[in-house]
Amino acid sequence: MNYAELVFSQIEQPSAFIWNTMIRGYIESSNPCRAFHCYGRMQSKNMSGDNHTYPYVLKACGLMLGLDEGREIHGEVLKRGFLSDLFVRNALISMYCRCGAIVCGRTLFDGFHYRDLVSWNSIISGYVRFGEMGEAQKLFDEIPERDVFTWAIMIDGYGKKLGDIIRGRELFDRMPERDLACWNSMINGYVNHGEMVAARDLFEEMPKRNVISWSIMIDGYVRFGNSKEALNLFNQMLHHGTKPDNISTMIAISACAQLGALDQGRWIHTYIQKNKIILDVIGQTALLDMYMKGGSLEEARTMFNRMPERNIISWNVMIAGLGINGLGEEAVELFAHMEMLGMPMDDLIFLSVLTACSHAGLVTKGLDIFRRMTSVYGIKPKLEHYGCLVDLLGRAGQLDEAKNWIQSMPMKPNSALWGSLLAACKTHQNVLLAEVSVGRLVELKADDCGVYVILSNIYAEEGMWEDVLKVRKLMSDRGIKKEAGRSVIVVDGEVEEFVSGERSHSSNKEIDLVIRSLSMMIMSV
Repeated sequence: MNYAELVFSQIEQPSAFIWNTMIRGYIESSNPCRAFHCYGRMQSKNMSGDNHTYPYVLKACGLMLGLDEGREIHGEVLKRGFLSDLFVRNALISMYCRCGAIVCGRTLFDGFHYRDLVSWNSIISGYVRFGEMGEAQKLFDEIPERDVFTWAIMIDGYGKKLGDIIRGRELFDRMPERDLACWNSMINGYVNHGEMVAARDLFEEMPKRNVISWSIMIDGYVRFGNSKEALNLFNQMLHHGTKPDNISTMIAISACAQLGALDQGRWIHTYIQKNKIILDVIGQTALLDMYMKGGSLEEARTMFNRMPERNIISWNVMIAGLGINGLGEEAVELFAHMEMLGMPMDDLIFLSVLTACSHAGLVTKGLDIFRRMTSVYGIKPKLEHYGCLVDLLGRAGQLDEAKNWIQSMPMKPNSALWGSLLAACKTHQNVLLAEVSVGRLVELKADDCGVYVILSNIYAEEGMWEDVLKVRKLMSDRGIKKEAGRSVIVVDGEVEEFVSGERSHSSNKEIDLVIRSLSMMIMSV
């Protein structure tokens, strides 16, 4: 559009066709506000719009949810006598439906006897968008003819809005013909409800797939905690010759971050660079998060410093990552730099910097930041912020002060706060306060195996063996078992997950070889 603007500026008297081309260009480049302003410039030049101008401008109003602007254009349409034009009328219906004025859209729809398929799809889509599936179903049953898009709208609506995935599947099975959009909508409906097995079965049945199909499945596995399968599917997508886009690569990077699979994340980053895939600030932030969670601080710093644009999430990821990796002082300095630049602050930024203070033992700075959160920025602390404060004081051994903060906070403390205090009691061997913490956790019905294991260990370190036996008997009587430990390791480029006590893993032989090799190295040292 920059080049188009340069050419446009050289035209002394652009015609309506040229103005329409510019307005359409802004819409297609996802800049509806510029499209609307372009129409304003067109009016200022005393250039009247035609039946092609108004559909473009109304689409811009719908995209930017500009109901007032859309009503202004509606007035222009009435003045110039274009309301009888089918394309203009459909654009008005679509605009009102997008902006939430479904009654206005329905009035226009009902006010004309001649409607085409676009008219029907626009009004049905409006009802679906706002979850009014009953009215959408009535119109769907009345429509004289349907196309693939009509079916896709309804399937998508049942999958997203009402959660009636069974009804959506019935429609899907009734379809006379299906395109990729319908397959993707149905799969996405299953994914949104966490039914990954059904989604995968349908995915395997697809006659053909596009990058959206793969992205829906990969994203589903990441969202529901199966990042290993997400990466396997990403590799399958490459093997099948489907070129990933910025969305699918971003999801794969997130999977690497969840698993700590740094090598695979680096490989994907290299693939992005070689194939000139343009990542927006969200994708770049995902890369930053992956490097931070993988412990590669230098690569994370390089990524952050080279980002042409940073949003508040980028700063948050960097501050949180520095804190998690033990660089609390640097995290606080970065937070101070944010303040100096006048960046907007939110509660998540404060959560990250307070966590960093907690990990680094920066009690004074942490307390100061906590107080300034309210006094300077007007952000009310949430339970999570109090949790960071309790953890900060607990790690520093100030257990009584931590307990006072819990008891004086304006909301009811949750299990996380008492659990944090219990962990601090173990570190600093405070038996009495540990027993109080466990009592509160019992009241909150949050006394899982970890709570009793910690209490048992505190008793053991103090030589209180009778109390140790009581705790273990209590666990046995209640049927509480310690959860098995899990670990993830990369072997020959494959991400493998292991559960403590299991011997059935397919790669056990390879892992045994690795363990024996490591043992020999340790013995030699």
